[in-house]
Amino acid sequence: MSIIKKLVSQTAIYGLSSVIGRLLNFLLVPLYTGIFAPEEYGVLSELMVVVAFAMVVLTYGFETAFFHFTNKENDSEKVLSTGFTSLLTSSLLFLFIASNHSQNIANILHVPEHPNFINWLVWILVLDVLTTLPFAKLRVCDRAWRFAFIRLTNITVNIGLNLFFYLLCPYLLKQEIALEIINGIYDPNVGIGYIFISNLIASSVMLILLSPEIFKLKFSFDFQIWKKMIKYGFPLLIGGLAYVTNEMVDRLLLEYLLPADTATAQVGIYSACYKVAIFMSLFIQAFRYGAEPFFFAQAQKKDAKEQYEIVMRYFIAFTAFIFLSINVFIDIIKHFIQDVAYHAGLDVVPILLLANLFLGMYYNLSVWYKVSEKTRFGAYLSVAGAAITIGLNILLIPTMSYMGSAWATLICYASMCIMSYVFSRRHYPISYNWKYISFYMISALSLFYIWTLWHDDHFIMSSLFCIIYIFSVVVLEKRKKISTFNL
Repeated sequence: MSIIKKLVSQTAIYGLSSVIGRLLNFLLVPLYTGIFAPEEYGVLSELMVVVAFAMVVLTYGFETAFFHFTNKENDSEKVLSTGFTSLLTSSLLFLFIASNHSQNIANILHVPEHPNFINWLVWILVLDVLTTLPFAKLRVCDRAWRFAFIRLTNITVNIGLNLFFYLLCPYLLKQEIALEIINGIYDPNVGIGYIFISNLIASSVMLILLSPEIFKLKFSFDFQIWKKMIKYGFPLLIGGLAYVTNEMVDRLLLEYLLPADTATAQVGIYSACYKVAIFMSLFIQAFRYGAEPFFFAQAQKKDAKEQYEIVMRYFIAFTAFIFLSINVFIDIIKHFIQDVAYHAGLDVVPILLLANLFLGMYYNLSVWYKVSEKTRFGAYLSVAGAAITIGLNILLIPTMSYMGSAWATLICYASMCIMSYVFSRRHYPISYNWKYISFYMISALSLFYIWTLWHDDHFIMSSLFCIIYIFSVVVLEKRKKISTFNL
């Protein structure tokens, strides 16, 4: 169990940075929704979709490939150096091409008046790609605290600059304080562009902080290792694109399938309410930071499958608690969204939370094709999920708007879980305790349903429902430990 405790401690550290970071980022939601109209927020959301797709393409599965081959090859430094050299070369090529065609790209993305947005986003992408493997090295070397420090610094700088540009500068202009300085660095007409500028500066700071890890590299390139990494990573690239499709395409389809006079506003509302599910997604992110190197490190051990089962059970127990607690405290959380126009979309939150729970379950289930080098199945599953997402969005959006997108997301991730488990039974069977897993999920859903019947935004009542769930989990886990001991 000490190994599991190590994973828990690592996840807790990553989670600390994720929780603090995302909470700080969450504070930007009331800032953005208070400053920008849903139409402007929708433009930002659409550009972020493009960035997400581009990030997957530019890293082409090398992060996971690094974890795999670091545990498999004798020379982990050569794996790191080969991977980083490859990413550096491809990123610089992308920078050259995209920078010289920024206006054309802006036209395609329906922001022809803002080619500067494209240039800023290109630089952000390149800087973030170059940090991918140095961050992965920190995770492999169990340097979670340094990982967390750099991430938090990045987020702090980003948020600080957002507050500077969107609160302090307008205030100083209004009060006519330091006008020469402010007029030299601030232009109100830039609008949402300062979000990109803030991200660019923060990404630059992050790369500087990681520079010691980069400068330690010998910059050797092993073509044979590179071929192995490409072969392993390419299906993950396809899977990554399909995953981003699952996560982002709903916002694009909402824009194109809804009436032109309401579409952008609907995207803005949906995107803002999507962020309410932040606590579920940040835990999943923290879990992935710790679990991915853990899964590969355990792969060759005799009790690997038993460890994977324990991790899955505990993961579901905790994510089901997150699902319940966010839903029963939604009346408090919603106040972080200033403009009441966005509150109309809060009904999607329970659906999206449950969808994210299934996504986290899928991450656990995906261990089988990663450790067995059958990454093509990851591509198959992700593409199938993307097809489900696109099909259901096209079918449901015209009649259900963003509620249709939420249901499509849930059905997609639930389907991917089922398909992954079916394939795993044949190729890498793991005996998950579905009785316990089902109990945790059903308990959380049942308590949430009962809460909706008594819904009165009472803090004590909401807390009581959470306590009941925690008590049931503790009792059940103690029973399992006793029964295991007796065996």
